[in-house]
Amino acid sequence: ASVMLPVIFLISGCGSISSYHPYTQSDYSIRAEGELIEMFAEDLCVVNTEIGDDPQLSSTASCGLFDLTRKEVLYAHRVNDRVEPASLTKIMTAVVALKYGEADMKLTASGNVQLDDSGAARIGLKPGDSMTLDQALHYLLIASACDVAVLIAEGVGGSVEEFVAMMNEEARNLGATQTCFKNPHGLTENGHYSTAYDMYLIFNEAMSYSEFTEIIHTVNYNTQYMNASGDYIEKEVHNTSRYLTGDATVPVGMTVIGGKTGTTTAAGNCLIMLARDNTGDPYIAVVMKASGSDDLYTKMGILLSHVVG
Repeated sequence: ASVMLPVIFLISGCGSISSYHPYTQSDYSIRAEGELIEMFAEDLCVVNTEIGDDPQLSSTASCGLFDLTRKEVLYAHRVNDRVEPASLTKIMTAVVALKYGEADMKLTASGNVQLDDSGAARIGLKPGDSMTLDQALHYLLIASACDVAVLIAEGVGGSVEEFVAMMNEEARNLGATQTCFKNPHGLTENGHYSTAYDMYLIFNEAMSYSEFTEIIHTVNYNTQYMNASGDYIEKEVHNTSRYLTGDATVPVGMTVIGGKTGTTTAAGNCLIMLARDNTGDPYIAVVMKASGSDDLYTKMGILLSHVVG
């Protein structure tokens, strides 16, 4: 049983095991299964109940605070509720690209980069434009460019559909069973969802790549890529995090290293990030579906204050 269970788990499609989460299940009816899951989760923060009761966070759709040093959950509010992740989706896009791509591989844009959604963040890619995967990852994570997400998906996966299948397989491998991706950019699409806890699992995996941590800490990025005619296009972008740009204040005793924002009408305002306390200990904090940008950073500040008391 301990061999067959993970095989069934990994090949299941989106939503096929919606009532089951391997890291938060509190009652194991099969002993071998519990032993297997304990082994998988030994280096992770695990939560199966609400933790903390801050009235200032009670209106938040979901939020969580995870101590990476002690593997403890410091705060958890509805962390297993399904919500739309908006551009937090791009964290998994980066994970798959870093796992299966090469930094210097050349990516060339197809017509699919010209998205119909007028609200999509983009750098203005046109068919025939090309850049390296390293450049693309910077535009993806710093500027949250949706057209670059399509560029990466087609370049690394062969097609958007194949790349999204890779994203979902990676999510299942990480235990993010309450997640289903339908696209690589996070624009609203039926059946595209995740949870605050699953986003913690995905972000935690992303941090295992040094390139990811370096990029999310970058405030401004300026580089040149080539268009179809062989001419260079220079494009500078700025980090979407108000913490990194200095437009939001971090609680005393905490330092924000970097993270990823996400905003759509359906998803509200979302933010997941890495922060450190005065001793250097790291934490992942996530807030989903805040009512606006000010509300998002207010709630994130309140959440982080639970580290320093």
